[in-house]
Amino acid sequence: MAVALAGMLAAASVQAQESASAREQSREGTVPSGPDDRSLATDVAFTDVSQNQVAQNQDPPKTATTKDGESSLPDAPSVTPADANNPNDQFGKQPKRILWVIPNYRAVSANTHLPPLTFKGELWLATQDTFDYSYFILVAGLAGIDMAGKSEPAFGQGAQGYGKYYWHNFVDGGIENYMTEAIVPVLTREDPRYYTTGKGGFIKRTGYAVSRLFITKTNSGNSTFNLSEIVGAGAAAGIGNTYYPAQSNPWVKTYQRWGTQVGLDGVFNTLKEFWPDVNHAVFHGKY
Repeated sequence: MAVALAGMLAAASVQAQESASAREQSREGTVPSGPDDRSLATDVAFTDVSQNQVAQNQDPPKTATTKDGESSLPDAPSVTPADANNPNDQFGKQPKRILWVIPNYRAVSANTHLPPLTFKGELWLATQDTFDYSYFILVAGLAGIDMAGKSEPAFGQGAQGYGKYYWHNFVDGGIENYMTEAIVPVLTREDPRYYTTGKGGFIKRTGYAVSRLFITKTNSGNSTFNLSEIVGAGAAAGIGNTYYPAQSNPWVKTYQRWGTQVGLDGVFNTLKEFWPDVNHAVFHGKY
């Protein structure tokens, strides 16, 4: 099919050149005496290609007629790159979710460079993390742990107490998401996403994942102290003092909430860093 298309393209090109030559000669009062050797060779090639198509029971491609009476050939078919299914292309690739449940919107695949996020993009990133269905499940677990440990005795126990633990944890995490992923980054011009390495030993990559709590990229691509994470999480913990019981020690609880949020981000950074390896080794890339 490719040979046929090449032959027809050559024939069309020669015919266009002959038409232009004939028009120029007609203006000068001369008429072309006959086809040249190149035209004859092209006609023979085109005839051979057409015969091959008939022999293979294939119809030649249809042509469309333009206003000038000239034929236009169809566009060439798209070609899939040879390495489209190359396993190496999946190296360090981050999915949108881990195990189809845990949101993974902030993780960037290894060796990937992305343009800076707009403020709208940062707000949407925080919104996805806060109102994803999996976040409601995570909050349910955290609320159960806090109630079991009686971290806030004023909340009480039972269904009513659990409800108080639940919505406090939900608001804590939601404010922290917006502070660390949108509000502070737009002021400091930092990138709130986590850029994975995808290579190296366990200790090296774990250390890298934890270090991203304190080091991040700026919108210009440089490294800087991660004010978005540290200041953003601290501000969220401080805001929490406005809706937690007054009888609780505000300073102790503030530091506890601050440390919990930063610690959770460190755990998720580590999970995101190693997930492509786990997915490949254990689940054979299904997730």
